[in-house]
Amino acid sequence: MFLDSLLTRNPELADAAADLHRRGEIPPDTYVMDLDAIESNARLLAAEADRLGLTLWFVVKQVGRNPELIKAIARHIPRYAAIDAPEARTLHAAGARAGNLGHLVQIPHRDLPEMLAWRPETVTVYDLANARAVSAAAQDLGFRQDILIRLEGAPGSVYPGQEGGIPLAGLDGFAAAVEQLPGVRIAGVTAFPCVLCDPHTGVPRPTPTFELALKARALLAGRGHQDLKLSAPSATSVASLPLLAELGATHGEPGHSLTGTTPLHAHDLTQPEKPAYVYVTEVAHTLADGRPAVFGGGFYPRAHIRSALLPRTGLRLPVQDSPAENIDYYRLLDAPAPGPDVRAGDTALLAFRTQIFVTRAKVAVVAGLSTGEPRLAGLYDAQGKEY
Repeated sequence: MFLDSLLTRNPELADAAADLHRRGEIPPDTYVMDLDAIESNARLLAAEADRLGLTLWFVVKQVGRNPELIKAIARHIPRYAAIDAPEARTLHAAGARAGNLGHLVQIPHRDLPEMLAWRPETVTVYDLANARAVSAAAQDLGFRQDILIRLEGAPGSVYPGQEGGIPLAGLDGFAAAVEQLPGVRIAGVTAFPCVLCDPHTGVPRPTPTFELALKARALLAGRGHQDLKLSAPSATSVASLPLLAELGATHGEPGHSLTGTTPLHAHDLTQPEKPAYVYVTEVAHTLADGRPAVFGGGFYPRAHIRSALLPRTGLRLPVQDSPAENIDYYRLLDAPAPGPDVRAGDTALLAFRTQIFVTRAKVAVVAGLSTGEPRLAGLYDAQGKEY
């Protein structure tokens, strides 16, 4: 999905990744991250958000919750939105500040005292039971916690595994109940996804869920709540920030734009964010019919993988589809035409949409590419633990 973009706009990363693998410094099934490019992308996003009067909370699940990357991003976007409790702990330990906790995954009640003590800007709640739990924990800590109300998505827009939230029709009654809780204050609303990229052009467009969130904020304002936030996550990038500002959002949550890998970046190679990662694996064996099998572990069902580059020969081979219900021990490539051979141990480079935190891949952080002096800064697992 992103191999053309990578080879066109950041060939130095491809060369460095292949060299690291060839020299045995990284194993197959490793995402190689360009630290300099990620920090540069964070700088661009922060500048555009500041110009438009928007606030950003960055997200790191897609890059493996990596402490080196967190530190680089936080130099420009200080606050984060943590997807779940383990991610929140990694972000906190790396020194970033809590912007929003509990979205997309609610904070387990037993973890609330620990995480509220960090004094997050907001906590997202999906229902009254979680609002009550946040209120009780905040009271015990001696303060009142700002919360965002998660709206139930528009019909047909909710991804399986992400169900939940307050229906717009039930928001008035929910708000009335929350207003009686002494440990929380309604600070705004959020929903997911509020923006998606057009599948044919990659252009970011608002979803019907965004409209629900706007209506929800208006309803809460009518109840007397002031200075309400509206965080509108998904597909947050330099290109979509003007849309967020125009429609009335207050917050965006950049994730894939930090690595230049939103769907728009696959369609439009002129976007300001630079592609900043490549997946490195190697040929494990070749089937009797000539199809090479590469080591897996880092593949993702929604990756939209198209091809793999074998740097030793320059071959570029199509990547065959694989059922999502199967474990990705290997991934098959098309058999090459007669000519250059494919050998076991050959490096293979791929660039596709990923969510590293749900893989068993490794993450290699490379610094110095922007100055022509690349070096391996560290090797980590998919949850940010250093090897």
